[in-house]
Amino acid sequence: MKDKLAIKTVVKRSGAVVPFNQDRITNAIYRAAVAVGGRDRQTAAALSDQVVEFLTETIPKGYVPTVEEIQDIVEKVLIENGHAQVAKAYILYREERSRRRRDRADQASHPSENIPWSKIWHVLDWSVGHAVHTIASYNQRVRAGEIREIISSAEAFYEADVERAVEKIVECCQELKLVIITGPSSSGKTTTTIKVGQRLARLGINLVTLNLDNYFFDLELHPKDEFGDYDFETPQALDLTLINQHLKQLIAGQEVLVPLYDFKSGKRYNDRIPMKLEQDEILVIDSLHGMYPKMTEGLSAEQQFRLYLEPLLQMKDDHGKYIRWTDLRLMRRMLRDASHRAYDPLQTLLHWHYVRSSEMRNIVPYITTADYIINTSMPYELSIYQLKLIDQFAQWAEQYQGDPLREDAFQRASRIYRVLQSVQPIEDDSIVPVDSVNLNAETPQTLVDRLIGYWGVVSDNCAIPAKQIARRALIAPARCCLKDIGMVGAPGEAGKVRKTPGGEEQLVEKAFGYLAEISRLLQNRYSL
Repeated sequence: MKDKLAIKTVVKRSGAVVPFNQDRITNAIYRAAVAVGGRDRQTAAALSDQVVEFLTETIPKGYVPTVEEIQDIVEKVLIENGHAQVAKAYILYREERSRRRRDRADQASHPSENIPWSKIWHVLDWSVGHAVHTIASYNQRVRAGEIREIISSAEAFYEADVERAVEKIVECCQELKLVIITGPSSSGKTTTTIKVGQRLARLGINLVTLNLDNYFFDLELHPKDEFGDYDFETPQALDLTLINQHLKQLIAGQEVLVPLYDFKSGKRYNDRIPMKLEQDEILVIDSLHGMYPKMTEGLSAEQQFRLYLEPLLQMKDDHGKYIRWTDLRLMRRMLRDASHRAYDPLQTLLHWHYVRSSEMRNIVPYITTADYIINTSMPYELSIYQLKLIDQFAQWAEQYQGDPLREDAFQRASRIYRVLQSVQPIEDDSIVPVDSVNLNAETPQTLVDRLIGYWGVVSDNCAIPAKQIARRALIAPARCCLKDIGMVGAPGEAGKVRKTPGGEEQLVEKAFGYLAEISRLLQNRYSL
């Protein structure tokens, strides 16, 4: 047998010659296996060895194989070893990537069926009417001191969209059991879920959240690339079978035990959080893959309302090209990941190709199944991101130029950098409402789910009732914190908000609103 290391390089579709890396083959095989329910990484590695062995034995000395040639051999090895389902998933993935490349080349003459043209026209009409349809016209309004008017108009446009969605939900609530709020990464799902829930609550309709983050498989079971980055963006990263089972049971009025996913350890703990849907309650899920068929398989269409979100910004840059929605969402996610997950924004940029790949395969094809679409873009958000991110995008555009292994990161970084260079920044973003869709939010329900789950783990280990742990964990610290920061009034005025320096009353009131909602949810669970 020839030395495996005889294969040093490989030719990409772009013509770039890059170092050969067997981990890419192993990961591609494992990814195809995951798509059909398999999670055996050792078998994937063994099949990858066979691919490399075949390459080494058949490729002439000095010849540099292409990506397509290696993929052909992968298909051959999978079929010969009896992995027909995995081979089919692998072949379908190749064909889909090929089709998407053809579509990109042909999109000017053949409009996509997955784009909500009617909604886009509505957003474009609004943008032109408010002179925010180009960066140049937007900058002119900002320089004229009209930024507050831009913010107010954009927020009102979004709120009206949310209101219309709620009206449509109410129209069909007679048989409704499940509201699905879905859309690609950082499209505004959490904030919109809160706003929809608040409006429905005022109408006497109670939403109960099922947090699908708790249904992730253990991190080590996800595909991982040669850079150590896990792909947890696909629907298969979630336990779709268990989600579907729990949805059916909850809608039928049965109690389920929801798992708890610990993001710190990357582990899932089953049967942790009791949950039951009462007669007057409607289940809501906020998920990337809410419209993925396997998640709601077997549920009737009449029981569901599907709300799809996307920042459908209609603004042209200085070169006459529309700013990409995915670029807006990338910047949103960078700030969210840095705030809530302690991720360096560079990690988010390097991971984004997984996000987009999954969106194109698992989210975009199902847009037409939505009952209503909400536009979550804000024309002014580019001005917020300009000061926070422009220096980093400039650095990345320079750092990854000419690196064939980071071509995706370079293209995105350089494109966004050019846009941010041309946008008038907002130096004081405190004028943006604290509950704006482009700011990061977490629902009281997700906080409560996490608390209850952790208290359950502690209770199991120390034989102390979870209710008692809840009292100790919440009551005394809450009193001390509120007293120390001076947010409560004098004795007899508990919960009354004091005026605070810097016009922060709105933020404080929101905090009290969250505390009240968390208190209500915990009282329902523990009768505290």
